[in-house]
Amino acid sequence: MKILVLHRVPYFKIEYHRGISHDRHEVTYYGTDQALATLPPDLRCERVSRAGSRSAFDEARDWLADAPRDFDRIISVSEYELLDAARLRKYLGVPGAPVEQVLLARDKVLMKQAVDDAGLRVPRFLPLRRFLGQNGHAPWTGRTVLKPHRGASSEDVLVFDTPARVATAVTNGRTGVARLDAGSGVDDFEVEEFLSGPIRHFDGLVQGGQVLVLSASEYVGTCLEYAQGRPMGSFQVGVSDPTRAWVSRALDAVGIEDGSFHLEGIVHDDELVFLEVGNRVGGADVVSTVELATGVHLPSYELRTLLGEPIAGTLPEPPADRRWYGWFVHPGHHLTGRDYRGLDGAEAFRASPRVVTWNELPSGAPLPDHITYQAGETVLAGVVAGETPEDTRDWIRDLFHSLSVRARPSVPAAPEQVPA
Repeated sequence: MKILVLHRVPYFKIEYHRGISHDRHEVTYYGTDQALATLPPDLRCERVSRAGSRSAFDEARDWLADAPRDFDRIISVSEYELLDAARLRKYLGVPGAPVEQVLLARDKVLMKQAVDDAGLRVPRFLPLRRFLGQNGHAPWTGRTVLKPHRGASSEDVLVFDTPARVATAVTNGRTGVARLDAGSGVDDFEVEEFLSGPIRHFDGLVQGGQVLVLSASEYVGTCLEYAQGRPMGSFQVGVSDPTRAWVSRALDAVGIEDGSFHLEGIVHDDELVFLEVGNRVGGADVVSTVELATGVHLPSYELRTLLGEPIAGTLPEPPADRRWYGWFVHPGHHLTGRDYRGLDGAEAFRASPRVVTWNELPSGAPLPDHITYQAGETVLAGVVAGETPEDTRDWIRDLFHSLSVRARPSVPAAPEQVPA
């Protein structure tokens, strides 16, 4: 089989060799030089570089126009390039999820409408342009979220006290979001009523519409708080039969039939309310915690699913010794322009027997200039194990309460001396 991978996520996060036989298949990785540099040097494959100045679809179409070739599968596991892969499949007539289905699981307005139509509760919402056309009137009166409907990592997400304040900020160009304040991007945003309560994420694997793997976790902190500079994590919780049925209904509503999924909901007034879903694995250390708890490496089995291989009955048994795993991550993007100098309050946690992994930036490393949950880029990322969900939750909370980051302004490198 000839397989084209739109390669963006660092190789070690996916470990493609665990799901695709590179000896049996002809695999081509298409990505920027930075992305291709993460491939193992001895991996049997073809590497094709792209500039990265335009979308993966546009650059791949031009590449294939100059050097036509056929593929049996076109795959992306990056949230940012799922639509590019779908468009390229349509362009080349390659089987796989169509553009319409991928868009439904990518666009937050479309997906909430589909889930609402399926009879599950969603927050009330409006596309921003429609909201502004109604002079800032919404069917709710309290706190209101302004966010991109195809965004990720809570980038450019803002919370206002009322819908009216959203309308005023957008109309006057004072949101702090550059593209909105410049008068563009209105069609890329939505407004949504703010709901309070514990936020949960559900991660797993589906094939042919059947949920084969399901793990549930509850956040400590939120993605929005992380974007604002505060740590976050999550701890695994049990899954009831009603919750399992709710997950299946939500996936069915947005047409996610094959591959991994990362679904978020909020427990509001004792009811699970749908927030959003992606046809991909979760970020941070979700893949690691799911594998530790279930024995299933989600990316590997997702790749087999996308190649059309039946996986029901091939999944490993979960470990006999059930432990409850959680992941934690401390941001550094809010300190961009500084170098990392260390963590105060980390000593007891770093040496804790509950720690499964602890990935801390080396002292002197520059702090990131973008939101990232990636180990090796942000201040701290890791995995912890507890005997109960509450043990794991409390450990993560105590860690966050204890930590403080030391940083200092980066010193620009001295210009090289040019000989006279």
